Amino acid sequence: MIPAAKPLVGDEERAAVDRVMRSGMLAQGPEVAAFETEFSALVNGRHSIAVNSGTSALHMAFLAAGIGAGDEVIVPSFSFAATANSVALAGATPVFVDIELDYFAIDPAAVEAAITPRTRAIMPVHLYGHPANLVALTAIAEKHGLLLFEDAAQAHAASVDGIPVGAWGVAGSFSFYPTKNMTSGEGGMITTADDEVARQSRLLRNQGMAVRYANEIVGFNTRMTDIHAAIGRVQLTKLAGWTAQRQANAAFLSENIDGVVTPPTAPGAVHVFHQYTVRVVDLDRDKFAEELTSRGVGNGVYYPTPIHRLPSFRLELDLPVTERAAVEVLSLPVHPDLSQNDLETIVETVNAVAKAGS
Repeated sequence: MIPAAKPLVGDEERAAVDRVMRSGMLAQGPEVAAFETEFSALVNGRHSIAVNSGTSALHMAFLAAGIGAGDEVIVPSFSFAATANSVALAGATPVFVDIELDYFAIDPAAVEAAITPRTRAIMPVHLYGHPANLVALTAIAEKHGLLLFEDAAQAHAASVDGIPVGAWGVAGSFSFYPTKNMTSGEGGMITTADDEVARQSRLLRNQGMAVRYANEIVGFNTRMTDIHAAIGRVQLTKLAGWTAQRQANAAFLSENIDGVVTPPTAPGAVHVFHQYTVRVVDLDRDKFAEELTSRGVGNGVYYPTPIHRLPSFRLELDLPVTERAAVEVLSLPVHPDLSQNDLETIVETVNAVAKAGS
């Protein structure tokens, strides 16, 4: 079986963990500080605040920027539930809007149409590693006096017009879950150019303390450990090479796959292919996926149920593009550990299943 995703952890990561274990400093310490400094280079020098998960990064960023009860935050429904959960956990209301089908990202026109007097913020998701239309969304945010947050959980090193994701709005949030483009085992990162948002984020992750036992606010324990940061530091040094390999793998797939709609890249955008997501348009997507699996090609459906239809939200909304994407998308292996033989097998299998289904 060619796996749909594969965490890449080697001897350097193991050595980094051993180094921390020998030091005796296991909780948030010098490794976290170093990881934050090094990650800042990825987001044009912005503050980087490490936390224990991508969801915590989203949640802490909202609270640090003052999002709360009575506020509305416009988000896409076609995403992982954490996108909306983080809004709700901050006490605000997620307002779900439709996406652009080509890039699976929030539709700027839908965003503008959803703005009300209670709207405080917009949060695009750079789904599958393709950045949302940040130029248009920034213009909308500025026009209406709104905050722009970025859910960049899947988009490490993606960019628009040369500006990296995580460096656009008031705050960006990244995830280091094991199958992301880089991992720390588990963890997340908040990025911001706002000194006060950065300070509040650091307080919130550490029980409200900047000085031990001098709690300034009611906070959480969402710290990253030095063990996880040490892994992240090693992975960060490999990110550029892995990204280039993902892009090369994606290019090979797009050049050779037939029978499904392959993912385009928007002008000015750099796609980092956290997932290589095709659309199965004229065939039954679920049967297509089952057949690929039976022939040894791993795959995944991200995400089969739009957030607004999950039991946790359950809203009756008319989001036709979102609904269409949910029944058409299928992610194929694109990770850096694929061999040329793997890539050729993926192409041959997808083409054979598509031909048989037609």
